[in-house]
Amino acid sequence: MKQVTRLLALAVVAALALAGCSSGKPDNADTDASQATAGDGETGGSRKGDFGPPQGAPVKAVLTSPPQVPPATGRTAPAKVIVELDVVEKEMPISEGVTYTFWTFGGTVPGSFIRVRQGDTVEFHLRNMPESKMPHNIDLHGVTGPGGGAASSFTAPGHSSRFTFKALNAGLYVYHCATAPVGMHVANGMYGLILIEPPQGMPPVDKEFYVMQGDFYTTGKYREKGHQPFDMEKAIEEHPTYVLFNGSEGALTGDKALATRVGDTVRMYVGNGGPNLVSSFHVIGEIFDKVWYEGGTKFQENVQTTLIPAGGAAMMEFHMEVPGSYVLVDHSIFRAFNKGALAILKAEGADNKAIYSGKEVDYVYLGDRAQPNMQAVATAAASAKAGDLSVEEQINAGKALFAGTCSTCHQPEGQGMEGVFPPLAKSDYIAGDTKRVPTAILHGLVGPVKVNGKDYDSNMPPMNQLTDDEVANIATYVLNSWGNPGGRVTKAEAAAIRQQKPSNASGGH
Repeated sequence: MKQVTRLLALAVVAALALAGCSSGKPDNADTDASQATAGDGETGGSRKGDFGPPQGAPVKAVLTSPPQVPPATGRTAPAKVIVELDVVEKEMPISEGVTYTFWTFGGTVPGSFIRVRQGDTVEFHLRNMPESKMPHNIDLHGVTGPGGGAASSFTAPGHSSRFTFKALNAGLYVYHCATAPVGMHVANGMYGLILIEPPQGMPPVDKEFYVMQGDFYTTGKYREKGHQPFDMEKAIEEHPTYVLFNGSEGALTGDKALATRVGDTVRMYVGNGGPNLVSSFHVIGEIFDKVWYEGGTKFQENVQTTLIPAGGAAMMEFHMEVPGSYVLVDHSIFRAFNKGALAILKAEGADNKAIYSGKEVDYVYLGDRAQPNMQAVATAAASAKAGDLSVEEQINAGKALFAGTCSTCHQPEGQGMEGVFPPLAKSDYIAGDTKRVPTAILHGLVGPVKVNGKDYDSNMPPMNQLTDDEVANIATYVLNSWGNPGGRVTKAEAAAIRQQKPSNASGGH
């Protein structure tokens, strides 16, 4: 009886094996070379990632600044790859008229993109510039070994360190500084991405881009002008002033937007430096055909929004079907529109009305970021700091800010929407008291009003997230545009109006 049972079991196993082979491919075989795996669908991890000693002459890694990505390695055998990365502490803009002292890898936030191949032996050189004030090191999440290289790379200003590691696991990995206090070093911009290609390489695409999110903590409020120091208390409490792509507000908008064409297949390498927030990464108007979730070797298809943890990454591909402006956001949406976490990808090419009938207007989503640049705001901030801000400079800055704050409701030329939003152009309501403009910006407006002989009874929410100089500049622009009476609102006047809440102030929608 035992022998019969054993024979029956063997027969069942054989039948199942034949059934699995008869279709010609497994059910999940509709993939490409990037998801091809050994055995039962597993790569084998680090145990199977050592492809032997380096072959040929050493290779110096090509490092690129964001949003650029180095070319594919193009190699079929492991090599010795030399990576040389500099630590640079430098003051850079974090928003228009706002500067911050960043600590960087390679002089940019995020740091230089590193690209190697699985099985490579990487000789890593870290130099800390003599001008630096702090020691730094590097922890690469793609390194197998205690500290990810951090213990081997502690580098004082004016010194350099070297260590070597074997790239055993394919994937997209974050690197960051791990010198104490670690959170402060990361919050100051010390992070980047290293791509370890699988042995067969990544599938070819038309465009590759490097984008990384980070949360920043300044002593001043959002867009408060001048130099802003790091605020440790805000960082500990996880209350960021800014949430940004590629280290500054507007880094990937206007004339710095990512550029592609209809028909292109786009791959994005997206990381999240943190130090605190998880990113809900989304591209408005696109669906990710593939997402290599958590930067690993397997992909999910047809994804709308993907979670990227602090210290994590993801790769996503999509095909450009129609032209237009595609807005990248953290879909924790107040971060996008009130802390800076948005960017734009512009696709040029012919319309395809069968897929999409029209094109979104940039300013509906991007507001002031739809402009080619925000130099007028920076100019006004510099003049205000020097004490010689002119009305013309206020008007120019206010025009740029108006586009992002007010134009969606009141329209780009101040014409308003009849019966819904009162006009600002040739407004007798404004002419009757010019202080109504900054008051309405700061406190909103609720209840019936009559403008140019017509009745309105809508609810304008307060825009009190704006700084006093931004309120003054927008108000000055409105007063001097579209046939309005002219005049000027100063930063001091805006500050005083902020403290005087009128009876018809709005509590918001």
